[in-house]
Amino acid sequence: MDACRIDDNGQQKQLWPFKFPQQLETSRMNPHPTAAEATQSSTKGLRFDLVAGLTATAVVLPKAMAYATVAGLPVAVGLYTAFIPMIIYALLGSSRVLSVSSTTTLGILAGTQLGLAVPDGDPGKLITAVATLTALVGVLLMLAALLRLGFVANFISTPVLTGFKAGIALVIVLDQLPKLLGIHITKQGFLRDLFSVAHHVPETSLITLAVAAMTLLVLIGMERLWPHSPAPLVAVGGGITASWFFGLHALGVSTVGLIPQGFPSLTLPDLALIEQLVPGALGIALMSFTESIAAGRAFAGSAEPPINANRELIALGAANFGGALFGAMPAGGGTTQTAVVRAAGGRSQKASLVTASVAGATMLLLSPLLGLLPHATLAAVVIVYSVGLIQPTEFLAIRKVRTMEFSWAIVACLGVLFFGTLKGIVVAIILSMLALSSQTAHPRVYVIVRKRGADVLRPLSPEHPDDESFDGLLIVRPEGRMFFANVQQIADQIKALIAQNKPRVLALDMSRVPDIEYSALQMLMEREKRATEQGATLWLVGLNPSVLEVVRRSGLADRLGRERMLFNVRAAIERYQTLPADS
Repeated sequence: MDACRIDDNGQQKQLWPFKFPQQLETSRMNPHPTAAEATQSSTKGLRFDLVAGLTATAVVLPKAMAYATVAGLPVAVGLYTAFIPMIIYALLGSSRVLSVSSTTTLGILAGTQLGLAVPDGDPGKLITAVATLTALVGVLLMLAALLRLGFVANFISTPVLTGFKAGIALVIVLDQLPKLLGIHITKQGFLRDLFSVAHHVPETSLITLAVAAMTLLVLIGMERLWPHSPAPLVAVGGGITASWFFGLHALGVSTVGLIPQGFPSLTLPDLALIEQLVPGALGIALMSFTESIAAGRAFAGSAEPPINANRELIALGAANFGGALFGAMPAGGGTTQTAVVRAAGGRSQKASLVTASVAGATMLLLSPLLGLLPHATLAAVVIVYSVGLIQPTEFLAIRKVRTMEFSWAIVACLGVLFFGTLKGIVVAIILSMLALSSQTAHPRVYVIVRKRGADVLRPLSPEHPDDESFDGLLIVRPEGRMFFANVQQIADQIKALIAQNKPRVLALDMSRVPDIEYSALQMLMEREKRATEQGATLWLVGLNPSVLEVVRRSGLADRLGRERMLFNVRAAIERYQTLPADS
């Protein structure tokens, strides 16, 4: 299988061929291994999973704590999210390597919703609110599984998602800048916050900025020199060491503070918050599923079972609901951490169980040390791994291929900045739906001609001026499903072609029409009537089985008769050429 790197906007990048030649050679030579060989293979696989799980821990735990601060939650919540949800998904998920915990997008979305639900930021209320929000996300995902709504993951187009994630990244970076600089602002929206940060820059704490700068240097330097390195772990460890050695808290550097030691206690959702949190939970559930499916499919090996969308809904739903009872924030599949698992040789969800075990050990043994961690260090971690969501090259690639879809990406980005992250999801979905509607509402309609001297049929094009048409025969081919939203467009185009060519016979090639809705059928019957009144005869050509059945049930087939319903365009041409000149 090939090791890949997936950046935070879901784009796949090849790293190196990660193969296990000894195992492949053994399987070729001995397709039926003995019990001893099977045990040896299992032991080797466990060793790979152990290494992958420990390697992923160095990335998952620091980032999970950092994303908890993005949501305005204690860093302990990040550890809880890398514990219970990861275990549940490992037992139920269909992906062998998907690593499930908090992500950048989910952190900012959860933070936005929690800010609305608990405006005063009371710690006790926040813990209850996040448990309620996460439980709702879990219930919605499991309900979607019961309704078999796995296809919803495809409802946000790639250009719109690219713009949405870029907007998310800009919001996160601005949100973390005050912690990076050691200043405080009152959050009022992206543009106001931007001006507020600029206004308070002269108040920057130089020692806090120095801590952040050293963290950024470690993170960026290690990632460039050693991709998929434990850079977050080194940065966090360095921050804790510096905080203890230099007494940074006493020097004015904000630190995490007391972290409860031990496993999380049971936290029950507050039913009174459900109505207020449902809209946000819907958006978070959609993004959790979308990100998880994208990461799971990207890292699925060719020899592994395909990702089952509805099973993923159940697994993610159960992971979130179970995590909610122990104070976790909304969870989903992370692309970066999954890339680490795959690159380190992970073969099964045992790797995630190893990562979760280390998270549990950290909660039991290392909580006092984590309390020394500077907020500036966590802010630097968040910023470094959020900037990856902004992909200028992807924007340029979209613009090069489709200018309109580039516009949708820009609007999706601006929607997050001006309307907020949760409303930005609505903007993204609406844009995707409008994009789909625009494409289906403006179908292409071609005039079909024949290449001179060859039996090749193709659309009329200025590139082929020698192609031959047939005097009195107009062959028109619409493409795509015909339904109420595009029927008038098709009718207008056909009407214009008839007026231009004045044919004796209009052969409507329906071979590219997979389905026809009632409104479109009515248009077809009306077009047949008008064509007859104008002296032209309508032939239907190349009807697909489902369309043919609709035409028969409507009675149009009886009116046309077999002689006006042809198998394909070639048959239509042959029949037309046999007609008397005055018919």
